[in-house]
Amino acid sequence: MRKKERYDFVISTLEKKFGVMDTELSYTSPFELLIATVLSAQCTDKRVNMVTPSLFRDYPTPEAMALAEPDVIFEYIRSVSYPNSKAKYLVGIGKALTERFAGEVPQTMEELTQLPGVGRKTANVVSAFAFGKQALAVDTHVFRVSRRIGLVPQKCTTPYAVEKELLKNIPSGKISLAHSWILLQGRYTCTARKPKCSKCELKEACRWFEKNHASAEL
Repeated sequence: MRKKERYDFVISTLEKKFGVMDTELSYTSPFELLIATVLSAQCTDKRVNMVTPSLFRDYPTPEAMALAEPDVIFEYIRSVSYPNSKAKYLVGIGKALTERFAGEVPQTMEELTQLPGVGRKTANVVSAFAFGKQALAVDTHVFRVSRRIGLVPQKCTTPYAVEKELLKNIPSGKISLAHSWILLQGRYTCTARKPKCSKCELKEACRWFEKNHASAEL
């Protein structure tokens, strides 16, 4: 299967499966999505959605977050991964947004990645879902599935390399949606240790399945 055929098959199949959708993180504003995405690093969306309601109730704005102490924020988020570091990030984000961006979440990659705890993946999530931009975040699921299926070559060994390759080949109007589609396929079907190949709609286009079908979960 040629590259374009593989992309066409994967994107059309996932679009039929998932349709138009949002991130699984709960949020009502760009600020809430930014905070939730920072908290979601190496943590499940389900866990993040459990801690953010009380956090956003008591610290609904960057200005409120900027006045908090990290040890207080820690108590709200202690059940997520790396709560000590993330508590400091959240307060730092509140201060940065208040002091440098008039309390508004910036919309450029350069400005977003200047915020504490915000890398390219987080910035792309905010760009795509808070601001409706065609941005593609490469998390562990997108990275794994893209390489496993064969959407990107194995020489793409970093998230940024995978991102650039995907952006070159996914239709421009479906880039942000493709992030969610590939992510969910990786989260629930094309899992890291035991991919559910028998249930996967993409197996006929998957290089990994073609190579390993004899030992795959059939």
